[in-house]
Amino acid sequence: MGGFFKSSIGRKVAMALSAFFLMFFLVQHLSINILSVFNPDLFNEVSHFMGTNPLVQFLLQPVLIFGVVFHFVMGFILELKNNTARKVSYVKTNGASNSTWMSRNMIYSGIAILAFIILHFIDFWFPEINTKFINGDWSGTMEGVEGFRYHEELTHKFHSHTRTIAYVIAFVFLALHLLHGFTSAFQSMGGTAGRKKTLQNIGKAYSIIIPIGFIFVALYHHLKYVLE
Repeated sequence: MGGFFKSSIGRKVAMALSAFFLMFFLVQHLSINILSVFNPDLFNEVSHFMGTNPLVQFLLQPVLIFGVVFHFVMGFILELKNNTARKVSYVKTNGASNSTWMSRNMIYSGIAILAFIILHFIDFWFPEINTKFINGDWSGTMEGVEGFRYHEELTHKFHSHTRTIAYVIAFVFLALHLLHGFTSAFQSMGGTAGRKKTLQNIGKAYSIIIPIGFIFVALYHHLKYVLE
């Protein structure tokens, strides 16, 4: 296993697998968040189920956190390796003519997304951990709020102009990251043979639809608060 991660192919395959896992999570996460716009009661019910289900909390959540950390660590390692290789190849060729802007700047979009994840953890995950595991409150309720608290907590975060703008910018960076990362993940797994154009089109659609979905949720709740 150690030799697998030391090889260039092994690192790329591991990076691709973690990317597939995180891309699937983004679809699942958006499908729940979008309910906060169209069906707040169902959003509360689903959020409470996800927040109290032992399988989700004690198995899937740790796997997700590991996947996020692994993906970014592996990304930085690959970037360092690629930079070392470029110092040699750029003497002979023009790197910009052989790659897209997104592929050459994945590290920067990745750093921006990592900063957003930290903000997202501060906004939602850390308070949730404090409520359930430190205070021991698994009820999903909050004083002064009818029913479950999840919709109230979500919408409250988007009252702030600054935070809403930060979320929108982060999802723009996510779109840029996915525009290269989607196809790159399939290419690392050898899945682009004969259908690269199709995968690129699917990747473009995914890279636009998913971030726009999250941006829509953020702007909807922000504008709803501002206009009330």
